[in-house]
Amino acid sequence: MSETSHLAGPHELDGAHRAVVVIGGGQAGLSMSWWLARRGVEHVVLERDRVATEWRNRRWDTFCLVTPNWQCRLPGFPYPGDDPDGFMVRDQIVEYLEKFAASFDAPLVEGVTATRLRGRRDGTFEVRTDAGTLTAEQVVVATGPYQVPRTPRMAERLPVRITQMHSSQYRNAEQLPPGEVLVVGTGQSGCQIAEDLHLAGRRVHLATGTAPRVARFYRGRDVVAWLHDMGTYTRGIDQFDDADAVRFRANHYVTGRDGGRDIDLRAFARDGMRLHGRLVAIADGALHFAPNLRANLDGADAVSESIKDSIDGWIEAHAIDAPAEERYTPVWQPGPEADEPESLDLSGIGTVVWSTGFGRDHRWIELPVFDGRGYPTHDRGVTTLPGLYFLGLPWQHTWGSGRFSGVAADAEHLAERIVAARRRTGLDGLHWLAGTREHTFPDSAPVDEDWVARRTVA
Repeated sequence: MSETSHLAGPHELDGAHRAVVVIGGGQAGLSMSWWLARRGVEHVVLERDRVATEWRNRRWDTFCLVTPNWQCRLPGFPYPGDDPDGFMVRDQIVEYLEKFAASFDAPLVEGVTATRLRGRRDGTFEVRTDAGTLTAEQVVVATGPYQVPRTPRMAERLPVRITQMHSSQYRNAEQLPPGEVLVVGTGQSGCQIAEDLHLAGRRVHLATGTAPRVARFYRGRDVVAWLHDMGTYTRGIDQFDDADAVRFRANHYVTGRDGGRDIDLRAFARDGMRLHGRLVAIADGALHFAPNLRANLDGADAVSESIKDSIDGWIEAHAIDAPAEERYTPVWQPGPEADEPESLDLSGIGTVVWSTGFGRDHRWIELPVFDGRGYPTHDRGVTTLPGLYFLGLPWQHTWGSGRFSGVAADAEHLAERIVAARRRTGLDGLHWLAGTREHTFPDSAPVDEDWVARRTVA
């Protein structure tokens, strides 16, 4: 266990000093705390709300994991239930994280927001919060990728009568007013919300994107199990030719609902859902879509089939006795009109759900560790500034980084680096990419200045 003298609450933060401050009390921050405690490193974890807030407050009522429960392997706390091949629903995920935090008495202070992170001349860090200022020798930023819900500027062109919400605000079909629903985006959230509305009997329009899909089961097993055996989830991002192309690509859509199944947009269309190409404009009382519906569907299917090809190759190479399975046959094809620009009158639309992802907001971090896109420069979470680390980023090192399956390994790696790190001598000699030592987002900027978070994930 850690030798940290546990803080009783936010009122004891002001003026405190810790060897390590971990910012963020989700699965990443708690995993970091577990490894630091195991090594006896003095630390505190700051959480702006409470454990599992993102899962509790930003997921819809029928939300569940898309990876099997057996992949939930937080450090020292593997999935404890009796359904390893099932998929935990929202409330079970919240309970899992709460029990994990309690299992090692994490030095967690809830209800505290970090508002500013700066370097000090003596090489330590200053962490300002809404409960006071504390200092640290090293800092781990574990605030996750789902920080700022993003909606496109075209949303401003919708009539006031139409209800708009981001996917993080959607809970169930009953919260929506009467009328047809447009879901924009076919990442995991968009596809699952569209299905949820469809199953509830709502008339759904779905504006598709280029996100790929994957089958739930193939040749007698969950596809995740095959890919696990093949080493897909432990392959480091440094093994790819273009790390950025991997790091920022959309996740494959699939679902764990009702025991797990494919999400087949063609089947939705066959059963009455209206599919469209990418939403490109809102003008003249209508929604306007690109003529790429056919390409989007074909591209998603091609990725799914290529994954099956790799599984077939693995089975053959290892002489595995697995049942044969017929390949996917499209159950619906768009008509010839899909190859022309399309518009949809807004008169029947009552709600638009923007499943358009999240962005980063690191303006509170006043340290020179970001590239031109606002992404932290790091090597497996270790930044270019000694003593500063990030944890829980998508593809931080592997596909599992930030997820229940791989965050423990990333946290252990950082714990080893933290223990081995030598005390820094200061920040002199570092070149600031923008602003000054004190400011990277100038106070002179208007409060109401338009600012859009950098895209993180869909």
